[in-house]
Amino acid sequence: MTDALPAVGAAQTSSASHMTTIYLIRHGNNDLVGKAIAGRMPGISLNREGKRQAERLAVRLAKDPIELIFSSPLERAIETAVPLAKRLGLDIQISDALNEIDFGDWTRQTFEHLETLPRWQQWNSFRSGTRIPDGELMLEVQLRMVSEIHRLRKEYPDQTLAVFSHGDPIRAALAYYLGVPLDLFQRIEVDPACVTIIALSDFGPRIVCLNR
Repeated sequence: MTDALPAVGAAQTSSASHMTTIYLIRHGNNDLVGKAIAGRMPGISLNREGKRQAERLAVRLAKDPIELIFSSPLERAIETAVPLAKRLGLDIQISDALNEIDFGDWTRQTFEHLETLPRWQQWNSFRSGTRIPDGELMLEVQLRMVSEIHRLRKEYPDQTLAVFSHGDPIRAALAYYLGVPLDLFQRIEVDPACVTIIALSDFGPRIVCLNR
């Protein structure tokens, strides 16, 4: 037998050299955070604190080897990306797959009101199997987020990308890479304007940092 399998160490070293690094970044604060469901409502911009968060984020990441920037199409995500894009001299590429959850009938509703709804309580205890009324299933959110991250990895090997999105979509992606059930994904903290870094190779993902 003349053919032989390559040494395991050599194979891992070769493939590991093709590593895509994804900075998953939640948008900064706006006036509805913690109060009501903004969802995909247009015109929800960063408030004063959110703008300060975006500027501080840009300063923190300015020396990191970020080569491309992608964002949800919503204003608050793009506005969070703008200071970093300016510092790095990069364009912001819009991706619909990074969008906020489609909250359907719950859009614009306050959390105080939602807490009275049995469907809301069910959704928060059984995210994997409860559809938002006239909105998305959490599994659909996870699928589009993870599919987009895999697309970016395939198209931009060996590069570092900043990806601006929203709290629950980021949690859904992290749950996938951590092997955490969606019904427990709220145990993962994703604060406004904070960064989680995932390194992706053929040998699986590594969470390099969480909620920095």
